[in-house]
Amino acid sequence: MQQITPVSGQTETVLAPEQIAANGGYGAYRESDAYLDGEPSFNIRELIAIIRANLLIIGIIVAAMLALAVVVTMLQTPRYTSVTTLQINDQSAQILGKQDDTTQDPIVNSTDTDRFLRTQVDILKSRALAERVAQKLRLVGNAKFYDAMGVRQPTGDLTRAELDDLTIRTIEQARDVDLPRNTRLATVSFISTQPEMAAQIANAFASEFIQTNLQRRFDSSTYAREFISGQLSEARAKLERSERDLNAYARQAGLIRDRDANNVMSQGGRVGSSVTTTSLLELNSAANQAQAARIAAEGRWHLMNSGSALNSPDVLANPAIASLLAERARNMADLERQRANHLEDYPAVQQLKAQVGVIDAQIQNVARSIRASVKQQFDAAVEAERSLKQQVAELKSSSLAEQDQLVQYRLLEREADTNRTVYEGLLQRYKELNAAAGISASNITIIDPAIAPIRPSSPNLLRNLLISLVLGFGFAAVFIYLRTQLDDSVKVPEDVEGKLQMALLGVIPLAADSDIDVAMEDPKSPISEGYNSLRSALLYSTATGLPKTMLVTSSQPSEGKSTTSIAIARGMARLGRSVVLLDLDLRRPPLHRAIPMLNAENSCGVSSILTSQSTVDEALRDTDLDTLKVITSGPIPPSPTELLSSSRMTQLLEELTARFDLVLLDSPPVLGLADSPLMAALVDGVVIVIQSDRSRRGSLKASLRRLRNMRTNVLGAVLTKFDPTDMGNRYSEYYGYNYYQYSNTSAN
Repeated sequence: MQQITPVSGQTETVLAPEQIAANGGYGAYRESDAYLDGEPSFNIRELIAIIRANLLIIGIIVAAMLALAVVVTMLQTPRYTSVTTLQINDQSAQILGKQDDTTQDPIVNSTDTDRFLRTQVDILKSRALAERVAQKLRLVGNAKFYDAMGVRQPTGDLTRAELDDLTIRTIEQARDVDLPRNTRLATVSFISTQPEMAAQIANAFASEFIQTNLQRRFDSSTYAREFISGQLSEARAKLERSERDLNAYARQAGLIRDRDANNVMSQGGRVGSSVTTTSLLELNSAANQAQAARIAAEGRWHLMNSGSALNSPDVLANPAIASLLAERARNMADLERQRANHLEDYPAVQQLKAQVGVIDAQIQNVARSIRASVKQQFDAAVEAERSLKQQVAELKSSSLAEQDQLVQYRLLEREADTNRTVYEGLLQRYKELNAAAGISASNITIIDPAIAPIRPSSPNLLRNLLISLVLGFGFAAVFIYLRTQLDDSVKVPEDVEGKLQMALLGVIPLAADSDIDVAMEDPKSPISEGYNSLRSALLYSTATGLPKTMLVTSSQPSEGKSTTSIAIARGMARLGRSVVLLDLDLRRPPLHRAIPMLNAENSCGVSSILTSQSTVDEALRDTDLDTLKVITSGPIPPSPTELLSSSRMTQLLEELTARFDLVLLDSPPVLGLADSPLMAALVDGVVIVIQSDRSRRGSLKASLRRLRNMRTNVLGAVLTKFDPTDMGNRYSEYYGYNYYQYSNTSAN
């Protein structure tokens, strides 16, 4: 795999043959393109180029929208907006709370405050408030009001309900309420064609809102007092009933309540700290201690029995044992000294041995008495543990029975306490409501009353122009987007890779048909430069360089296929390579007419070789280049497909491949014919010619599909007849293709 730089100026990666097959037949792919995995990525330069190419359409759409905005503005009737500002404080007197100073905001939760303010705004927007305003100002059936609102005067055919509904809907459409965040100031605005009418209705909304708020609070207080009075009677009855049930159960269970009703005493003392419970706790603690003592005594006893008594810590810790062991050690030392100087029957030795034996007997006696003491301690610990556990078990039964009685007692006690709390709370709130009855302090204040505006609020020409400008650009963007997406033609070099996912081998600029031959003869012409770039790309199109056999085809006729074949052949011949060009279009052969030196003579060619009427040497035609030979199509056969698919065609290619460096085949179009796919399977690479702004993506994909079905190696595509000066092609990277040309004058 190697990097090359073809005519497009973009870096391409050339794949090895086995990689080419795995890549679906593509010989190269673009790494720095705007397309990844077939999906286009955002390209700001392409976007700007598309806008430049469609500036006229954008200008027309925006201008039309601006003109429409001006016309609409001129046709609109001037309307005036009057605004009144209200300050909405929290409730100065809560229904079940205390009276507060209305000049100070109480400290409440921010969420509750926001919910309260939004509720007040919804009340301002309610239909009920609009009906109060209409009744106060007598707007129902008022001809002046309908005229100020731009509503057609109602006829007598409307019922009273329909007339009321028309009036209320008219008021709601012209009214607006706004409450900015982090403020308590709400604005009520009203729009009308008469400024005095707008100010009058806006102020009416503010005053009726205050009156509605006071009336609602008074009605709520009255209802609350009546409701709480009924609830108070029910709570009192529940409290009395729960107290009687509690006392009856305490008397039945033998439980005694003290004065504060917080502690209960049983026959042995307080239930919370009764004798049974206290004794159980103490005995349980003593049983745990006895168990620990038993475990310790058992360990000492097992240690004493497991070996020699003299190895037990209890024996060694005894003072008598320690004294005897010390005395025995002294005697043993004296005995050893005597043995060192005398025999065993010496009197002094015998006396010391007797003293040591007496001491050993004393030690054993003391050890046995210590062992007996440890055993007695172990037996006593076992008996104490058993006795305490038996007492704990007996007290557990008494404690559980006492707890069963206490559970029911606590349930009744909690019910009584709950009823008492509810009763006391309702009683306190009932007293507060009675004390606050008749107080009507409003929490709504008018900050700025509405006044008749001087200048109309609508129509606003500048705002309408800005809106139309935004809409114009939006419509233009949608139009251009749809136009771009629906256009499936291949116009610019980027479309080859973006729409077809093919490598671009070269771009051939547009030229008049009469000027093509002249331009190809001029090495400094743009067409010659384009074909030279194509030649360079073909030299590095595969991992092994230039393919030995190559097919040039297109999806449709007259796309520049034969001209490209001739240009490739002449370009390779100028490099000193031996090239043979075959005309395989056995239906409409073009080469014998396209190359002047052939003089349109086509009596011997490919068809003659395939039918064994001529040899290869007889069919080879000379050109103006020594290394370039041409084999024309020959006489047109009745069945070109059968002739091209014969084994003789394979032999012809093998023979020409052995004699020439490059065998170039000019084949007919792919669509509708089987010739090109058949020949594509026999060559090393295929070059597809695409005419700019003519070929469609559907037909090209169908051609590619047919070629890939034959397991061909598609090297890439050549875009012909590309006009970089066309406005539709100005979003291409190749715009300005003719910017740099050869000149006979030196640069400054």
